Amino acid sequence: QVQLVESGGGLVQAGGSLRLSCVASGRTFRSYAMGWFRQAPGKEREFVSGISWSGGSTYYADSVKGRFTISRENARNTAVYLQMTDLKPEDTAVYHCAANPSVEVARDMYEYLYWGQGTQVTVSS
Repeated sequence: QVQLVESGGGLVQAGGSLRLSCVASGRTFRSYAMGWFRQAPGKEREFVSGISWSGGSTYYADSVKGRFTISRENARNTAVYLQMTDLKPEDTAVYHCAANPSVEVARDMYEYLYWGQGTQVTVSS
């Protein structure tokens, strides 16, 4: 059974940091690009960051560039991390991990085949 399970969300003050984790299991994800998306109440789901299968290429939305860092490990299960620093109230959202069968990163959510349930990030001002 394919599962993507996120963790690490929570409540933090503006300027603080959080590290999100996502563990993908149930099949081999080593050749998949991985991404993080977020969805705030009343808004569409948006691309936050993505990483290629090897970890050699990373991409960020302009709104998080310089503050967020994505990384991955391809061990027995694939794990993807999102280090978030200098958090702002506008970063408040449910953050979802997703897997894309392509080796390269896509910003379009419809390119992603598997999704996690999400983890809530709330940034207070």
